[in-house]
Amino acid sequence: MNKFLSLMILTVTLFTVSCTTKPNSFFSDKTYAQKVRSDFEKRKLLVGDQRRDALFSVFNRPDLKQEEKDALEFLYAYMPLCDLSDYDGDFFLSQVRTAFAARDYFDWGKKIPENIFRHFVLVYRINNENLDSARIVFFNELKDRVKGMSMQQAVLEVNHWCHEKVNYRGTDGRTSAPLALVCTSWGRCGEESTFTTTALRAVGIPARQCYTPRWAHTDDNHAWVEVWIDGEWHYIGACEPEAVLDAAWFSAPAKRAMMVHTNVFGLYDGVEDKNVDKPLYSTINLLSNYTQTRNIKVNVVDAAGKPVENAKVGFNVYNYAEYYPIVEAQTDAQGLAAIRSGMGDLLIWANKNGIFGYARSTPKNETVTVALNRKQGDIFEDVYELVPPPDKPVNTPVPENLAKENGRRYQIEDSLRKAYINTFITEEAAKSFAESLKLNPDDTWKYLNNAQGNWREISKFIKNNKDNGDLFAFLSAISEKDLRDTPEAILTSHLSLARRFGVKQGTPDDIVPRNVLSPRISTELIRPWRQFFHSAFDPTTAKDVQQNVEKIVQYVKKEIKIDDEENYYNCPQSPRGVYEMKIADKRSRNIFFVALCRSAGVAARLHPATSRPQYYDGEWKNAEFGDDTQKIFPQGEIVFTSAKSNVINPQYSTHYTLGRFQDGNFVTLRLRGNNDKISVDAGYYRLMIGSRANDGSITISNKYFEIKEKESLNLEIKIPEVINKVQVLGIVDMNTKVKLTGNVEKSLKDLSNGKGLMLCFADPDKEPTKHVLQDLPAQQTELNAWNGGVLFLVPDDKLSAAFDSKVFKNLPKNTLWGVDSKRVLLNEVVSTLKLNFGDDFPLTLFISDSGGIIFKSQGYTIGIGENIVKAIRQSK
Repeated sequence: MNKFLSLMILTVTLFTVSCTTKPNSFFSDKTYAQKVRSDFEKRKLLVGDQRRDALFSVFNRPDLKQEEKDALEFLYAYMPLCDLSDYDGDFFLSQVRTAFAARDYFDWGKKIPENIFRHFVLVYRINNENLDSARIVFFNELKDRVKGMSMQQAVLEVNHWCHEKVNYRGTDGRTSAPLALVCTSWGRCGEESTFTTTALRAVGIPARQCYTPRWAHTDDNHAWVEVWIDGEWHYIGACEPEAVLDAAWFSAPAKRAMMVHTNVFGLYDGVEDKNVDKPLYSTINLLSNYTQTRNIKVNVVDAAGKPVENAKVGFNVYNYAEYYPIVEAQTDAQGLAAIRSGMGDLLIWANKNGIFGYARSTPKNETVTVALNRKQGDIFEDVYELVPPPDKPVNTPVPENLAKENGRRYQIEDSLRKAYINTFITEEAAKSFAESLKLNPDDTWKYLNNAQGNWREISKFIKNNKDNGDLFAFLSAISEKDLRDTPEAILTSHLSLARRFGVKQGTPDDIVPRNVLSPRISTELIRPWRQFFHSAFDPTTAKDVQQNVEKIVQYVKKEIKIDDEENYYNCPQSPRGVYEMKIADKRSRNIFFVALCRSAGVAARLHPATSRPQYYDGEWKNAEFGDDTQKIFPQGEIVFTSAKSNVINPQYSTHYTLGRFQDGNFVTLRLRGNNDKISVDAGYYRLMIGSRANDGSITISNKYFEIKEKESLNLEIKIPEVINKVQVLGIVDMNTKVKLTGNVEKSLKDLSNGKGLMLCFADPDKEPTKHVLQDLPAQQTELNAWNGGVLFLVPDDKLSAAFDSKVFKNLPKNTLWGVDSKRVLLNEVVSTLKLNFGDDFPLTLFISDSGGIIFKSQGYTIGIGENIVKAIRQSK
């Protein structure tokens, strides 16, 4: 009997174990494991026959361990379409194995909870970057460097390594892969944070990229990194190492943020609030990690005051002259939606079935009622003021010895990066190379210089295609980033095949390079799609397509299923990936259509303002796939004029934008270049014009109107007046002498030239100062005409061996650089203005010729040049 009971107990025990998780499983939670398995099986159904073997044959490998299989199933269950389309099983297995290798190699790997490891170490994708083998490369390069450190020490050390490799510089919206960024040595904040997060995950440290989607107090956005250390999340500036955690130049602006968030891959059960909770991913709200927050409740009602269920609600900040939704939600059965946001104003926009309404939310009103009482065609104007959260002091004490050591390391890291940059081709060598090939030396140098660390690939491409008459036209039609990260073989495959079938008869020569030859379509990575599609085309088929492009339109419409939820990271699928998957988001479908057309010799593009897919057949025609965004509309004309009262010349996307009504909201037109006169689709529009005050508040003028077919409408851009009287904030002794570059001493009075002085205390290695240097060229004409002084002073403790003022181009003619020894002048100004400054660079001032400080901006701000011009005008 006892033996029988023992056998029964053993049987029950074994059964219980088998019903929880399998031995050596990646999952300890049976319910979660079953959900992942179920989602994996559903996800497999998306994959067509042409992709099935490439993705799933990895599961047949005899050396595949159970936890590797589980981890792969988790990744496949929730990965976006772009990854299912363009990468194979061996790639994902290498990511899994390296993640587990890091976990087992470092002591901290044993301390990381399963769910934290699963979502913030294992996952290979950070945002919308192109994927590569960086995790493997970085693990091998960093593992001995950080072995034996604490997690905190390792985080700081990895960030120093990142700074050795990459520094900040603005670039376009396509996110380079981490290894491509190493090749270039610089990138924007979204690329730096992707790079740094990848490096941290490579050594088994949980990390996530954080974004403020748009600032409220200034234009632009910012991205950085959070790291999990011993149970708590901390933040660091990506590729901007500090001596301690939770210290960065953006600490102060983050206190003025209205949202900080991150996307989390997969089914996530963390403690954070979720702004978005989808089957494949969630977007979690991290704002309370940085600043004071408030609950914002929105009550949406109809014209009769009854609650509206399933209304779309956008919580908007003003940024780049448009209302930008930091969160979007839907109302419940009681007509309610709510989020947690910051201590500033938001414009709440709600709509349903084409009827819309809006209202301002301020910290004084916890609940806002929005009545849906406006419809398409209503003609009216209004003016709004939105006030951002107030500026708050930040004080993160750093021991002096640690700060000095960090500064010393900064200089070494700058020197290492500069030494690498010095290996790039020189102008002399590039022109000599061009002359040896009998090519234009200036053109050759331009493209090799723009290629940066990829210059060897581009020089090989130029050499191999020197006899192709389209060579330089082709190079002119791709982006600078394409030059920096595209291999020679891919470029050659496109150029060599570009005219294989000829170009559709009647296509103007001037549109051929950008719309037929070019492999650049939108913001996708350039891949050899032309070579792939040419395997399916023959000359007869291509000529048939050229004579009737609608055949391609109908093919795409019939064969490609649209799903905008599945590709949630917004990284475009490749044209080949769309063809093989037969399912895509709309943008990837449109890129696919353009690639097919160009492969057949038909000029095609995405419209530069609306992104609609178009092909050329005597004129640009929209490709109609049956969804509303592709419809062909009659055209009208808008003529923009600038009001005589404007203090500055208004710029599109800085001071004003135009939005067309679509699905209950206004979609901003992405206009470029000279916009004095534009052709637009007939329809209902909103013109937004904004003017930002020194405290970051914004006054917005909105004009709602219709434009009809063949109508020409004049729109005056009158920048709203900001009631902001000139006030002297403090006094500077204009007889103070400063040491300029070249060891020349001059007084501030001498530099002001009788007109006044723009003075910027700068930390040239950090992003906020670089934004000032990028802003000023736009106001170069105004500032040159003013003819006052422009002085950048760098404290001697912020100088580095890599600093070279000559790299900053197109600054006002009177711009000078100098050194503020021991921060003498900076400390005087800080004392005069009673600032809590620390290292919150840059500090930008406009000082009258008599020494009165009329304008002050501290820390991260976009549009400094414009504000200086306003201060100059107001001081007269």
